Amino acid sequence: MYDKFGHSAFRIEDKSKNLDIVFNYGVYDFNTPNFYTKFARGKLLYQLGVSYYQPFYDSYVSQNRWIKQQTLNLTYSEKQAIFNFLQNNAKPENRKYKYDFFYDNCATKIRDVLKEVLGDELQYNDDFVEEDYTFRELIQKNLHWNTWGSLGIDVALGAVIDKQATAWEYQFLPDYIFKAAETAVITRNGSNEKLVSNTSTLFKNNPTKENSFFLTSPLFIFGLLGLLILFITYRDRKNNTRSRFLDVTIFFITGLIGVFLLLLWVATDHTATANNYNLLWAFPLSLVFIGVIVKQFPKQWIHKYLFFLIVLLGLLTVHWISGVQVFATALIPLLVTLAIRYIFLIGYLKQKI
Repeated sequence: MYDKFGHSAFRIEDKSKNLDIVFNYGVYDFNTPNFYTKFARGKLLYQLGVSYYQPFYDSYVSQNRWIKQQTLNLTYSEKQAIFNFLQNNAKPENRKYKYDFFYDNCATKIRDVLKEVLGDELQYNDDFVEEDYTFRELIQKNLHWNTWGSLGIDVALGAVIDKQATAWEYQFLPDYIFKAAETAVITRNGSNEKLVSNTSTLFKNNPTKENSFFLTSPLFIFGLLGLLILFITYRDRKNNTRSRFLDVTIFFITGLIGVFLLLLWVATDHTATANNYNLLWAFPLSLVFIGVIVKQFPKQWIHKYLFFLIVLLGLLTVHWISGVQVFATALIPLLVTLAIRYIFLIGYLKQKI
């Protein structure tokens, strides 16, 4: 999934000095203490890496990933200024930065370095944006909706990414860094010149069709889970009984997911995980009430909590329809059957208690 969004880097080539190196802002150190914890909390520092061009090229060829190169229309002094900036930025004391998927990543660094060095001489415009998309739509353009990667993004990222992105913000994706550079201009002596003087393809890959196996897709899996919940609920209603194991499982899994999403929202530095209304179906308090729902005859107030969960699912539907947040389509079978199960439990427990 990481490769789906592409990558951007600076190539500095000077044949007279036998110099051909790549400055790459997409590097991180796996030996960082507490690597995974820092990654989850949004505190992992990325860094600027420097490598020879040939190994960089070979790695992309081995992965069957195309490589395109834009030669920048820069004067000698401008080239030297960018090279000096990158060399200074690559020093151990300067090379690390706090990564943000939307606002400070390996792609935006390309644009930001150019703006930092060239200043107001360099102007980006909005011509490369042909359609208006939200951040979520821009991400999903690179993914098939019925994949686990797409599902994970839609569940983990909140409503903050359902706002329309500006042309400047489009450039968190390497593809739009490329397109923005094509239309950018440099002002020299009162006249505008194109930033990119030449575009070439260094490696043309052989596109391979993705093998999507429906039987392992999220929609199929959640469809099966939904049918299982429906079947058990129908059997319970017919036999006038209740499968407590199913109810405990639902409360445990949805509650656990809810705690995880809540922590991503309030306990991390990730900007994209805020205002996540997936909490309307994965409600953290369900974990607390497992000890109540597991009993054959739970306390009477559990009816109110179950009704509350149904109300939350209704609010989720309103948020979805109104465009406040877009949810994963593959979750629909699960969400529908959760509502049916909660309605059944209210009726059954009222009757028994």
